[in-house]
This record gives sequence, structure tokens and C-alpha cells, in this order.
Amino acid sequence: MQIARLDGVDIHYREDGRRDGAPVVFLNSLGTDLRLWDDVLPHLPDTLRLIRCDKRGHGLSSCPPAPYSMGSLVTDVERLLDLLDVREAVVVGCSIGGMIAQGLAVKRLDQIRAIVLSNTAARIGTAQMWDDRIAAVRSGGIESLADSIMERWFSAAFRATPELAAWRAMLVRQPAEGYVGCSAAISGTDFFTPTSGLTLPTLAIAGSEDGSTPPDLVRETAGLIKGSRFELMRGAGHLPMVEKPEEYALLLTGFLKDIGHV
Repeated sequence: MQIARLDGVDIHYREDGRRDGAPVVFLNSLGTDLRLWDDVLPHLPDTLRLIRCDKRGHGLSSCPPAPYSMGSLVTDVERLLDLLDVREAVVVGCSIGGMIAQGLAVKRLDQIRAIVLSNTAARIGTAQMWDDRIAAVRSGGIESLADSIMERWFSAAFRATPELAAWRAMLVRQPAEGYVGCSAAISGTDFFTPTSGLTLPTLAIAGSEDGSTPPDLVRETAGLIKGSRFELMRGAGHLPMVEKPEEYALLLTGFLKDIGHV
């Protein structure tokens, strides 16, 4: 187990692949931990340095009191990459992870050479929506929202499989304080202006059955970045790397090859 102590927060991270390989950094969605990418990694080129981490309030990372700011989540990743001496990485972020990737790209272009914005946007939802979700978690725990979240996360076909239970369990076992803290960070974030100033290579991935960040929202964000590439994964929801890991890995590998990262 690898823990980075970063100025008041402990971040759990994991490295796979080659330590001297081209770095690819994976940032998870709200309510998941670094296992989100487990089924994708075996299908990626074996020349890469693969880095994953649990954001604060999730997985095995520490859970400071809510609320969190997006700036603090970005800084956590920035400090982790500095600790690991990572430069010129491709950062793959899903949902809130994609928002963190946008913020990091604006702040530290020395750390990032390209981003993959998966099932994310420059702004997700409204302040009222997030206030309502925070209130529901405060009163009834994550369990009170779990079934509706599964409907937004996964296609109907995947929800009919036994694997759904494992992802529901991962969600409800996250610390409520961490879920609330990160929800507050999403609520307070609007990256339309800073993201529109980015010029680095960008791949945007959407799922046709995504109930959290629908394809048009992802496409709109991709359109802010000149020269970005948009891919739609049909039959997949908010977590296409779970539902269709081989297809997801194929899109990611193609992008890495196109930009000369493998």
C-alpha cells in the first residue's frame, strides 16, 4: 500500500507498469476509488507508467471535514505528481476526475501533455441539485441515493448483471463526509472560461446511456478545447471503463499512439 502524506491529507495511490515508462494518471469519479480502472489497465500497452489515486474523502485516502474546494482536489493531485516526479503525463479523468484534470491542466502544464475527459464537463449540474444531494446524504446516508445513482451510472443491460452489486457496495462504503465534500467541490466549479483557454491534445469520451453527464454535455466541453477529439461509446453509461473496458482501452491506446505517448 502506498500513501503520500501531502500537507494535511494522506492520499492513497498505486503505480503499475514500468517505472520508466510514459506516465498516464487516472482520476476517479465521485463515489468510486482507484479500482474503477482495474479492468482497463490490462488492455493498455505494457510500456506505460500507470498511476492511480483515491481523492480525499474516498477509498483509503484520508477524509478531512467537508466541504472541499475544487482547488484543494487539484492541489492534492499536483502535489502527488510532484512527489512522484511526474512530468508530461496524460491525465485521464472521469466525472469529478475530469474536472480535476481540467483544473490541473490550467495550473500545471509542465505536469500534463494531454488530457482525456471522460464522462465529465466544465460544469456539472446546478448548485441546487448538489445542495439537495448533500442534504439527502446528511439525512439518510449514501444508501438513500444508491439506487438512483446506479441508474445514472450504468446502462439497463449492465444493471441486470451480478456485477452491479459490487459497484453499489463500493459507492455506499465511501465515507459520507468525503462524498459530501466532493459534491460541494463540484457544485462550486465552473471551468468554462479556463478550459476554453486550453490548447493541449484532448480526447473526450461519452457514454450514450450516461444519466449524469449526457453526451451533449461532454461534447459541449470538448468543443471548448481547440482540436479536441470526441468519442461516443454506445450502450455504456457514466462509467464506460467498467461496462466496456476493452473498448475503452482501445480508444485510450489509439489516442496515446496518435500523440506519440507510446
